[in-house]
Amino acid sequence: MIITVASFKGGQAKTTTAVHLAAFFSKRGKTLLIDGDPNRSASSWAKRKGLPFMVCDERQAARYSRDYEHILIDTQARPTAEDLQALAEGCDLLIIPCTPDALSLDALFLIVEALEHLGSNRFRILLTIVPPKPSRDGEDAMNTLSEAGLPTFKNGIRRFVAFQKAALHGVPVYDVNDPKADECWQDYVRVGEEICNG
Repeated sequence: MIITVASFKGGQAKTTTAVHLAAFFSKRGKTLLIDGDPNRSASSWAKRKGLPFMVCDERQAARYSRDYEHILIDTQARPTAEDLQALAEGCDLLIIPCTPDALSLDALFLIVEALEHLGSNRFRILLTIVPPKPSRDGEDAMNTLSEAGLPTFKNGIRRFVAFQKAALHGVPVYDVNDPKADECWQDYVRVGEEICNG
């Protein structure tokens, strides 16, 4: 399975999502994360300590990809229409992470409009960095997306400091010394299971 993670705006937990879904799939088979972001955030994450899967950049992808069962691709932020078409056509599922705020939702609707214009329907929206209750931002954003008839994951990714610690230490969040680490990991496990269950 080839899964691409893309967004039209920075700060949407794109790399965090790519890393943690790669960690999820690595427990189910050989997994490769292709770092296609010029910032090389995923590669930097892997270099700090080491991740339980292979990370390479897009220039090495052809060499490595045939040896892996699961491939995740972390893309550059704000892809052009041409890039978006190539991304959508080159994967089984395009995941668009989006935080539940007005500016992010506006950017999300632009990317969805572009995908629909291209005739692509292999995408799903993942709400990320969802503030904890009593904030209703996550629920409100989910309702907005549902009313628009957009394909979304039932589960979202909550806002936890443990994710920043994971990036800082170069490990998946389940290896972080934080009381919320397991909750963080379970958010991505639920999303991974949604992918596997179609």
